[in-house]
Amino acid sequence: MTILIVNDDGVHSAGLHATYHAVRPLDEAVICAPHEQKTGTGRGFSLHKPIRVKQVPFDDTTAYATSGTPVDSLLYAIHGLDLRPRLVVSGINLGENISTEITSSGTVGVAIEAASLGIPAIAVSMELKNDMGKLEEGHGVDFSAAVLVTRRIASRVLASGFPPGVDLLNVNIPHGVRDDTPVEYTFLERNLYDSHIEERIDPMGRPYYWNVGIVSQKVRHGSDVHCVLHKGHVSITPISIDMTAPVECASYGYHR
Repeated sequence: MTILIVNDDGVHSAGLHATYHAVRPLDEAVICAPHEQKTGTGRGFSLHKPIRVKQVPFDDTTAYATSGTPVDSLLYAIHGLDLRPRLVVSGINLGENISTEITSSGTVGVAIEAASLGIPAIAVSMELKNDMGKLEEGHGVDFSAAVLVTRRIASRVLASGFPPGVDLLNVNIPHGVRDDTPVEYTFLERNLYDSHIEERIDPMGRPYYWNVGIVSQKVRHGSDVHCVLHKGHVSITPISIDMTAPVECASYGYHR
């Protein structure tokens, strides 16, 4: 039995090394992650090109680096390495993954894929105050408290599993987290950003377009956004991969 560690920031991310240090005392750990940055790939996987895999040095062990997405890496570990992990830990992602926008996250997407295969999964992300940590693969970011938070949560899941109806946990750790930072169970906020498309002009006078997002001010108490960004607490959001709405559609006449 092993713990499988994956991410979407790439095998060289300091957050991936932090995750390894978090779970290594709990069980044997296997690392299989994209060779390079794959942020925003969600649950996507490769269909029209081969997946290359090579082994790379990783702390006191060896990691498997793939040319594919986080989900490709997970599937290679399961089918190519013939692993059946007792837990998948995805992260620690460089930057928070909160609100329903988690569906675009490779960090959460690979955890959803694991959960769909019946494997308990935890997606762990950490808020950064600027983009330099992301651009520099998280080197220089202090993960020491995040390692302890991740270890405690993973240990609890290994010991007790999930409550009925829960398939995975989405964990978000605030910037400046300490060992005694409060932990809250939260729900997904509806939106993180108020987004729009901005038209710009390139040096040749041709228009191009840029996605722009401003953090929404419509935040509900008890949501993951409120917990992490407004209170500075650790957020744990239990997720079910069954997205079926709990309503009786026949009463609305949809069966006619």
